Amino acid sequence: MEKKFRAFVVNKVGDNFQSGIQQLNLNDLPDSDVTIRVQYSSVNYKDGLASIPNGKIVKTYPFIPGIDLAGIVVDSKDARFREGDEVIVTSYELGVSHFGGFSEYARVPGDWIVPLPKGMTLKEAMVYGTAGFTAALSIYHLEKHGITPESGEVLVTGATGGVGSMAVAMLAKKGYNVVASTGKESEHRYLQELGAKEIISREEIVGEKIPPLGKQRWAAAVDPVGGKTLAAIVSQLKYNGAVAVSGLTGGSDVSTTVFPFILRGVSILGVDSVYCPMEIRKELWQQMATDLKPAQLLETIGHEISLDELPNALQSILAGKAKGRYVVKL
Repeated sequence: MEKKFRAFVVNKVGDNFQSGIQQLNLNDLPDSDVTIRVQYSSVNYKDGLASIPNGKIVKTYPFIPGIDLAGIVVDSKDARFREGDEVIVTSYELGVSHFGGFSEYARVPGDWIVPLPKGMTLKEAMVYGTAGFTAALSIYHLEKHGITPESGEVLVTGATGGVGSMAVAMLAKKGYNVVASTGKESEHRYLQELGAKEIISREEIVGEKIPPLGKQRWAAAVDPVGGKTLAAIVSQLKYNGAVAVSGLTGGSDVSTTVFPFILRGVSILGVDSVYCPMEIRKELWQQMATDLKPAQLLETIGHEISLDELPNALQSILAGKAKGRYVVKL
């Protein structure tokens, strides 16, 4: 097929790096099982890194970033999917080593595809995207650990970002008492609209010095920040508390002691949304269409942009200025 379409492409030849909207045809896409007419994508921090020359995400060029997509199947070699099916693709190698979702068409392996759950639109799926799925998976791990709304307050760090916003809204929907942490004083109202009962600053978590054992404050935490923030959370979790960690915007090194683990029985729960088993993946997407679905999904969290507006959105998310989720209409 020679159908022409638009895509956001990054390219690097030597020290020369370029990015922008280009016109491609279907023959430019990698060979794979299922061809999808992409309706929506979304913007994640990893996408921002893929859009700059030294982001350490893209290994081969030219490349189409975008770790999320939702759309309609137009051709399939996989018997599980037929023309006209509405589908979601997030994680795996999409937008990292395989052409991603910032494109009007995509071609992907069938094993990466989740059928769109009933009760969810394609646009809602991309307001969620990897960030929403990561938040849902974080809550899943905390609840497997035994955390319930009766356990006590749950802290969410980086609360105005994608994972943070989703975690606040999902936890509030499930009846948890949510404490949201942010460095943006201007966004307190936004977090209250999502359901946060209390809002604290980053400094209230970390402070000037992190003690081996601090005051017991939270039953659990969702942390997409990492670094010193994670170390401070661990020292302040209540007995048998847990923190679900999914990111490292605050750094990859975590300096702590064994005391919280051996004296309070706390746990760090790693959250891997990239290679999460498909059985759990489908279960959580169904929950995101029903029990976890916040009323504020489209009106408050999601912000629709065009493909032409994507470069500015990528710069915004890298600068830490994004709020909620950018949804790219294709």
